[in-house]
Amino acid sequence: MPEGTCVRPLAAAAERLIVALDVATASEAKRLVQAIGPGPGYKIGKQLFVAEGPGLVRELTGSGRRVFLDLKFHDIPNTVAGAVRSAAELGVSMLTVHACGGRRMLEAAVEAAGKAGSPPLVLAVTVLTSLGEADLGEIGVPVGLTEQVIRLARLAQQAGCGGVVASPRETAELRRELGAEMVLVTPGVRPAGSASGDQARTATPGEAIRAGADYIVVGRPITGAPDPGEAARAVVVEITRAAEGRSLVVPA
Repeated sequence: MPEGTCVRPLAAAAERLIVALDVATASEAKRLVQAIGPGPGYKIGKQLFVAEGPGLVRELTGSGRRVFLDLKFHDIPNTVAGAVRSAAELGVSMLTVHACGGRRMLEAAVEAAGKAGSPPLVLAVTVLTSLGEADLGEIGVPVGLTEQVIRLARLAQQAGCGGVVASPRETAELRRELGAEMVLVTPGVRPAGSASGDQARTATPGEAIRAGADYIVVGRPITGAPDPGEAARAVVVEITRAAEGRSLVVPA
């Protein structure tokens, strides 16, 4: 190990799984949480939050669950800072903002999170996993997909964000570009044999972890399974096998 560095231990395998609660009601979400158990984290996105509001988030965090609030804030800096403060008061452990909101917006989000009693990790979303090269061209982005992901991730790092969200297809390149300290969260993860759905850039849990992901987000392959608990345990087994012997070397 190089002088002046230390090894950052990675979270336990179960904690590296985040189950996306992309369902319509609190009762359905709570049924899934009960079936899957306390190991993984749980992602609450726009559908569930708009339907059920912050009460469900408080209930989950109050019961000791780790909640990743994925509302992808993207607005003027002052508005995003206020939203981040409110999210932090819910006790969430992670939240998302769009990196394309720009440096000042990202810095405002980081500053607001840092003032919370238990600061959540601010994750910058780079390029949505549903988008491909042709989509970027259509919205006026003149560079390739990977270049755009790297560009936005570097901006997020410079603005003080603790991590980024990107597809597993870009994870290895991001790890090389950003170093070991930035947390990488990868949605669009599908166990082998699962349908890709509306995700354009997918990988298996093992592939994502081996590429350098800290956390993987899995939704329908678990929440739509006949036995969500068993499906989650199978993903954790794959994470464990992929992560064996892996650690991150970071500056001391």
